[in-house]
Amino acid sequence: MIRHLLAVLLMLATLPAFAQAGQQADAAPLQFRDAAEEARFHALTVQLRCVMCQNQSLADSNALIALQLRREVLDLMRQGKSDAQIKDYLVQRYGEFVLYRPPLEGRTLLLWLGPGLVLLAGAGVVVARVRRRKGAAPADDDGQEW
Repeated sequence: MIRHLLAVLLMLATLPAFAQAGQQADAAPLQFRDAAEEARFHALTVQLRCVMCQNQSLADSNALIALQLRREVLDLMRQGKSDAQIKDYLVQRYGEFVLYRPPLEGRTLLLWLGPGLVLLAGAGVVVARVRRRKGAAPADDDGQEW
């Protein structure tokens, strides 16, 4: 019984090593055919968001899924797909979130206008509080406000 338990624990202890070996194999640098292919690849991956990191581009992320997506983007490029076709494929797979600049449509309107609306609402709250404080300022003996 104890031997079986030790064998299972030993197998579990080696799992991270296998996972890390697989990740290192994926981390091998990409080989480009020419400078034009490399330039197109970098221009495209900067426009795409890492689906795991969410705040980094596909070009900047070191997440395993970003490494896999970069390989997939390069494969799609080599299949003759245009940048628009590659973006459409990734949007179908991961949603419009994968694009740093989603198209301006009815369903993305809040995404585009949301930050401005939040900023205006915040400014409105600040103005209202300042006016309220000015109106409630105590008067001194001369009847002047402080």
